[in-house]
Amino acid sequence: MRNDFDFAPLYRSSIGFDRVFNLLNSAQRLQAVETWPPYDIIKTGEDDYRIQMAVAGFADADLDITQERNVLIVKGQKAEQKDGEYLHRGIAGRAFERRFELADHVRVENAALTNGLLSIDLKREIPDAMKPRKIEIGSQPQAMPLQIDAEKQVA
Repeated sequence: MRNDFDFAPLYRSSIGFDRVFNLLNSAQRLQAVETWPPYDIIKTGEDDYRIQMAVAGFADADLDITQERNVLIVKGQKAEQKDGEYLHRGIAGRAFERRFELADHVRVENAALTNGLLSIDLKREIPDAMKPRKIEIGSQPQAMPLQIDAEKQVA
């Protein structure tokens, strides 16, 4: 059973939340959830995150990480090897593409592949213009005294 929510009333009474509603709509439309490769999302600090993906058998050259605006795309394409005839193949080496929706102002800092784990470090950097700022309460500004130009002559 599937529940569809209509976000149209929220569009009429909110401004600037279009992206959030679009994300909710797209999450509703997801049919099958990809489970391979397995991954973890870890919050390592106030504004720091890490994605760890288990990509056993993949080398650095087999992986491609791209950030396009607010989407992080991780692709894996393993070159086919002819080592012999497999009697049992339990290590998955199939191609994959995993997409992660990123919040505004999140950027990739680093990526590393160690012991079959791909670690991608992310950092949220809020611009200074968007950070809260303290407003000083001062006295009423004093008006500048009027000055008379003595050098101007009236005709």
